[in-house]
Amino acid sequence: MDKKLTPEPIRDQDRDHLLTPQNCVLALIDYQPEQYGTVTSATRERIDLNVGALCRIAMKYDIPVVLSTVGVDMGVNQGTAQEIKDQLPGVKEIDRTGVNAWEDAEFRAAVESTGRRKVVMAGLWTEVCLTFPTLDMLAEGYEVFPVADAVGGISQVAHDRAFDRMVAAGAQPVTAISFGGEIMRNWARDDSDKLRQVMRWYFPLKQELDANGR
Repeated sequence: MDKKLTPEPIRDQDRDHLLTPQNCVLALIDYQPEQYGTVTSATRERIDLNVGALCRIAMKYDIPVVLSTVGVDMGVNQGTAQEIKDQLPGVKEIDRTGVNAWEDAEFRAAVESTGRRKVVMAGLWTEVCLTFPTLDMLAEGYEVFPVADAVGGISQVAHDRAFDRMVAAGAQPVTAISFGGEIMRNWARDDSDKLRQVMRWYFPLKQELDANGR
């Protein structure tokens, strides 16, 4: 039997029903110290690991990123955690006054300007800053993919019920590494080493967190 060393033909990257580098946008909402400080459904270390994977995948595959904060201009909150900003060179923060990012004209325009209808989204808290824009965007015909392991709520109940609500409305949950696999798609492609590089960074850190119960 011949060895399989070549990838299958690449499907239409714009019209594929799965996520591709050409058909999706990544939105990250409210990864700020004040939000982290009240999350209990996941540890900050675990959230940062998976948000870091999202950032790296987006940067390596040239996926547009929309980054938003709340209450910074008002002097209430600090901006996006520095470790996240460092992974998103050239991506500016869009500050808001409201908890629902989709109601902010600048955030909305940033998503719309990409021309992409598949939105991979993560935010703190799950039950507010992720859920509300997800529901609004679904109602407007977007496909929304909340990243389950890169978010957190003020309790496990709040986090879980938020996902129940989003899924019932039509959201399609993913995880950080499943997102990477869907974007990369085939290990024989020329650009597959981009995901390998992310995984070489990711799994040693994950194993350390697992070993320490974090």
